[in-house]
Amino acid sequence: MDLNADLGEGFGRWTLTDDEALLASVTSANVACGFHAGDASVMRRVCDTAAARGVRIGAQVSYHDLAGFGRRAMDVPAAELAAEVAYQIGALRVFAEAAGSRVSYVKPHGALYNRTVRDDEQAAAVIEGVRLAGGDLAVLGLPGSRLLARAGEAGLAAVAEAFADRAYTPQGTLVPRGEPGAVVHDADEVVRRGVGFAVDRCVTGADGGRTTVVARSLCVHGDTPGAAALARRVRAALEEAGVAVRAFA
Repeated sequence: MDLNADLGEGFGRWTLTDDEALLASVTSANVACGFHAGDASVMRRVCDTAAARGVRIGAQVSYHDLAGFGRRAMDVPAAELAAEVAYQIGALRVFAEAAGSRVSYVKPHGALYNRTVRDDEQAAAVIEGVRLAGGDLAVLGLPGSRLLARAGEAGLAAVAEAFADRAYTPQGTLVPRGEPGAVVHDADEVVRRGVGFAVDRCVTGADGGRTTVVARSLCVHGDTPGAAALARRVRAALEEAGVAVRAFA
């Protein structure tokens, strides 16, 4: 099982994620590319540290919504979205390669991630942006999403992801953040869910029933309070359960 987290979610003098601590636990880093968070200095610093620690670097692309942290619904024309995705990947690639590494995969953030679960046009635009940026990049997304379907059609590696700290609907999608209980705050429960995804391939949904979720990568959100400690605990629990923790890319 791969363990990923959202990193570089700050800009200028403002910092949100504990990048140094998270990079000690994760195997893949979803690096903000400037559209929902991040700037040139932040991207460079995260890439340098990730490369030094052997952590894979991924471009976390977003709608152009810095004020809303990329979590507000937006309607962006497909051609424009494709160009913006390619732009973000290209920006991160400069710093990844300067650090002696590379951008290995792409993961949408926030509203874009959720939109591409069901919206085929927006999913296709993201994949077009990945292809426009060049390179054989894996795409990280929700199991059964249109995004992963489009990635597979384009000949890209489609990697399914689960979230240790998010609530699930009976259909296997994420409970919207605006609803009560959407984010799991209890650390012990986050750890249990993380191991459950890796070992049992399922999770207890918001309705109390068991929902099947087959994933290759497990996410701990970097902006969750205590994220670095959670990532350490999740990794330790996975290894104790006999799960090999390694990058998918």
